[in-house]
Amino acid sequence: MRPADFRLATGMIAGAALFAAASVQAQEIRDANLVPYSVKDYAIEQSLTGKPGDPAKGRQWAVTSGQGNCVICHKLPIPEVAFRIGNVGPDLTEVGGRLTPAEIRMRIVNPKLLNEETIMPAYYRVSGLHRVAKNAEGKPMLSAEQVEDLVAYLSTLK
Repeated sequence: MRPADFRLATGMIAGAALFAAASVQAQEIRDANLVPYSVKDYAIEQSLTGKPGDPAKGRQWAVTSGQGNCVICHKLPIPEVAFRIGNVGPDLTEVGGRLTPAEIRMRIVNPKLLNEETIMPAYYRVSGLHRVAKNAEGKPMLSAEQVEDLVAYLSTLK
């Protein structure tokens, strides 16, 4: 296969995957009353709430068990939880310098659109999930506001 043909085939496969994900997303949004969003270039440009999140609240969600709890898998500059600093996911110490808020938002909402093999949970989805507790079925792990708070906090890390 010529390089140009390979790029075309890869682009078609990626496009088909995003189309399928968008179809699932539309149904899921209707079923769970989630805020609609669109993914473009592996990013969600628009805030889920229409306004910026609160970085202080986002920092709290990053350490709250049963909510964001980012520190269980990621290293973050939060010294009071040094004993829970994870090393499963990438170091987020300077994530705001590497990714835009739109790219961070996409990774929180549904990281499987970027890498379907990731073990990171989709925090703003309700379908296609595994091992969901009965009392959490049909509910996203984070609200739209909590997602935006996390985006705001992670965007400050530069």
